[in-house]
Amino acid sequence: MKKISLLVAFMMGVTMLFAQTPSHYYIEVKTNKGDGIIKLYNETRKHRDNFVKLVKERYYDSLMFHRVIHNFMIQGGDPDSRYAASRQQLGNGGPSYKIPAEIQSNIIHKKGALGAARDNNPAKESAASQFYLVQGRKFSAAALDSLEQFRLKGVKLTPLQRETYSTMGGTPHLDGNYTVFGELIEGIELVDKIAAVKTDDNDRPLQDERFAMRLLTRSEAIDMERKLKGQGPKKGLGKLFDSMKSRYYKIP
Repeated sequence: MKKISLLVAFMMGVTMLFAQTPSHYYIEVKTNKGDGIIKLYNETRKHRDNFVKLVKERYYDSLMFHRVIHNFMIQGGDPDSRYAASRQQLGNGGPSYKIPAEIQSNIIHKKGALGAARDNNPAKESAASQFYLVQGRKFSAAALDSLEQFRLKGVKLTPLQRETYSTMGGTPHLDGNYTVFGELIEGIELVDKIAAVKTDDNDRPLQDERFAMRLLTRSEAIDMERKLKGQGPKKGLGKLFDSMKSRYYKIP
């Protein structure tokens, strides 16, 4: 009996030693214009954990990108869109609670950024379920100068903003006003494809653009992080020990 207990304790110790916990949560988003992977930021914990909760509940399955504006963003997450009639105006649905703002100066609206939609509340609290993926556009130095002078009323962009918006592109005028809490790390082309569809006067696509989301498992997230480092999928004992732990994981 003692030997069995020691063996169990040894196996548990080895599992703890070799099994990894991913550093971030990753969400797979599936659309009829392609699939993508979203990385959620740990710096915006309240938004991160709320989004993970909704995805695990399958809240987003069969919802629409109900507001699409070319060279700006694609917005979804309104539960009323699941069974919406053609041309029905959308954008007011969702849970009754709000998420406190987690706006940070170094997390900006670059192309592919995941942001939280909100109403005009003065605290800039986010809607619980509605989100947007940034398309935006690239800006020349002169265009950024003009943006500072007129739209931002003299507020200067940071070096990070100027570099990002002149190379990757995005929507700089949203910075400081909405919480960004993740980004597309794969499949960014799906944003361009959906942003290009024809829409009605309320910016709703004439043909429904639905999506579904899924939280990557521990093993899938570990392999994703290895891929981002230029490494291949985990194999051997490490893979075995990962499989011995729960499929999902908790990040503080």
